[in-house]
Amino acid sequence: MTEDWSAVAEAINARANELTLKQKEIAERSGVSLAIVREIQQDRIQRRRSPRTLEALSIALDWHPEHLSAVLQGKRPPEIGPPAETFDPVVPLLQTIIRELRGLRAQVGTLASRIDDGSRQKD
Repeated sequence: MTEDWSAVAEAINARANELTLKQKEIAERSGVSLAIVREIQQDRIQRRRSPRTLEALSIALDWHPEHLSAVLQGKRPPEIGPPAETFDPVVPLLQTIIRELRGLRAQVGTLASRIDDGSRQKD
């Protein structure tokens, strides 16, 4: 099955206009980086994204968590979820912390392998 990233971009843009949300606000509400929000909204880079990214964006736009995944697959999206008043600002912050920790873990792994390579060359 093909993925329709243009449909995802159109859906996000229409909903952002409807809710009068700017890209920065969508990024803050979702915990998704502003660069990725831009890429998706402008339909510039079509690549596989984590299902959590689409879920976080769906929730930030007051949709069912599976809304954008359904749009991507050309399926009918589930009914709209709870109103924005139930939005929990802690969730996107935790998602951001998790992404940062993963990035730090990758950097530590890279540094450790460089140290190992350097010590092997001295032997």
